[in-house]
Amino acid sequence: MILIAFGANLPSVRHGPPRATLAAALAMLEHAGIAVSARSSWYESAPVPASDQPWFVNAVAAVDTACAPAVLLQHLHDVERALGRVRGSERNAPRAADLDLIAYGRRVSSPGDWPVLPHPRLAERAFVLYPLAEIAPDWRHPVSGQPVAELIRQLPADQACMRMPERDSPGAGPP
Repeated sequence: MILIAFGANLPSVRHGPPRATLAAALAMLEHAGIAVSARSSWYESAPVPASDQPWFVNAVAAVDTACAPAVLLQHLHDVERALGRVRGSERNAPRAADLDLIAYGRRVSSPGDWPVLPHPRLAERAFVLYPLAEIAPDWRHPVSGQPVAELIRQLPADQACMRMPERDSPGAGPP
């Protein structure tokens, strides 16, 4: 299973609010021949580490592709750029799009490999683990072997992450 995490906390010029921008990112991947086989609900999460920037919209998708991990990650970066992200020196800065390659099957990178697989911080992030558990409840971390439910139990209590209502639900407003 190839897993990609999606996040945004700024609108994009072309697509508007973060949720619409991330939906556009999914469509761009499909257009590039990267088939989305499953997508979690949208989640809203506080920035990690805690800051005064806007909250994020997040999701995780499982994809099917023949692309090697490095080629796939380059596609993800191309989509980010097309959506207005400018990668700078400031880590964890607000952004219109953040697409991370979380896992590529059971692959584990050797020291110095790029990209690093699995993503080095995936087990520390509620905004990755909650949506991941939704689409792959039996998933296990390729290094530790821990199931996603156990990784969630080990999260710090201060990470706020909640499922967003679907747009067509009664009372559901804009993202």
